[in-house]
Amino acid sequence: MGQKKALLIDITLCVGCNACQAACKVENKLPEGEEKALSLSAFTALSEHDGLFVRHMCQHCDIPTCVSACPVGALEKRADGPVLYDGDKCIGCRYCMQACPFHIPRYEWKSTRPGIKKCILCAPRLAKGLPTACAEACPTGATKFGDRNDLLIEATNRITADPGKYVAKIYGKTDVGGTSVLYLSPVPFEKLGFDTRLGQEPMPLLSMNALSKVPNVVGVGSVMLAGIWWITNRREDVAREEGSRKQDSNHENRG
Repeated sequence: MGQKKALLIDITLCVGCNACQAACKVENKLPEGEEKALSLSAFTALSEHDGLFVRHMCQHCDIPTCVSACPVGALEKRADGPVLYDGDKCIGCRYCMQACPFHIPRYEWKSTRPGIKKCILCAPRLAKGLPTACAEACPTGATKFGDRNDLLIEATNRITADPGKYVAKIYGKTDVGGTSVLYLSPVPFEKLGFDTRLGQEPMPLLSMNALSKVPNVVGVGSVMLAGIWWITNRREDVAREEGSRKQDSNHENRG
């Protein structure tokens, strides 16, 4: 396994062309059309703040709260960076949505078997040695893909080389324990809507400290959710099997 991959997003270079979103939609087979906010059909989106553009997407935390909150293991942090989602395991409990400090997952409210949607850092492309689609499409280099350690060095060098251009902070370097999406900004991050009060300790560690005080409740809750999930799926399997049997019976009667 190679180094952990990441994105370096330099807000000073973004021109708001939305090529990142367009490429993301193509890569993930999502409906075309510019969207101004994250949705089931937009895994990344741009917001404008006094002429500066900020990309929103899953931050792929080094120690993700969504992964620790999921009772059925539908979310997984890979060693090379991406936080993946398995819709077949998801029971639609939305714990990940409540746990995410960046409010990223979007829920399929209208689905009969709802799950979530979010960026997976183009994990299939990474497996082929390719950069993310958004980084490849960026015409100005505002989004750069690479090894996280290398990108941190590059970000530090940019700040050092031109301290008047950037604030002296790399957002995501240590926030919530570190993320795989790093940002450089010409203005304080608070002015661009970033939450700088999240702290540097991974959220799951804070949750574990709190949950350790109520282990029985958590354990029972997880068992109940797993039970509901099993029952729901079992009912669907039975319904499909009964439907298949009826069809076979009708064919036999006609024969």
